[in-house]
Amino acid sequence: MKTAGAPEAAAALNVLVTGGSGASGVAVAGALRRAGHLVFTVGSDRARIEDAARKAGDGVTPLVCDLADLSAVHALRESLAGTTGRMDAVIHLVGGWRGAKGIADQDDADWDFLERGAITTLRNVSRVFYDDIAASGTGRFAMVSSTAVDRPTAATASYVAVKAAAETWTMAMAEGFGRPAPGAEGHSAAPGSAAVVLVVKALVDADLRRAHPERKFPGATDVEDLAAAVVGLFSQPAAELNGRRLLLAT
Repeated sequence: MKTAGAPEAAAALNVLVTGGSGASGVAVAGALRRAGHLVFTVGSDRARIEDAARKAGDGVTPLVCDLADLSAVHALRESLAGTTGRMDAVIHLVGGWRGAKGIADQDDADWDFLERGAITTLRNVSRVFYDDIAASGTGRFAMVSSTAVDRPTAATASYVAVKAAAETWTMAMAEGFGRPAPGAEGHSAAPGSAAVVLVVKALVDADLRRAHPERKFPGATDVEDLAAAVVGLFSQPAAELNGRRLLLAT
């Protein structure tokens, strides 16, 4: 008997990978495609996202969108709905890093960059695709955060503040997904959708290791391990995942 809220193992899902131009996007999109899902990867630069999709493998569809523009995200969803249908999942990989020496020199331009990348894009994507994910029997939303949120420093104040805000927004989504839905004969059905935070210290890939053979990257998570964790989200019951912070740091 299938556990309530657990996904069907063989189901092919429509998955949107946002911020897909980087190494993590390539790894995640490729792993999802090899797992049998229909994968759409999004970036703001056409050349970069098309190159990333080619690296991810056959069948990964590249899309161009400014995710910080709410109207553009609405247009993206309308386009996908017209050609593919509802998105079952969004894996949000948009990020960026800016640091400083301490509190006094935290720069407004850095704050604007981080806020736009870490919060605005996540708010836009989650608001536009929330109903799609909630309506899916295997809906998933995942974002990548940092262990630095647990140990904020003066030098990382802006970075950890926006990451903490993004995590809080994601946990609010989880509360929404976790509300029981009316089931048959008036009973409440277990939720089928989940929002999770994947926590890493840093991400590393093969190219970065080759470029810096002298470095050990202690505690870093390989993008292939991140990708495996994302694929694994679809084989676990939503009730066991929803609202969790999953530590991937080694």
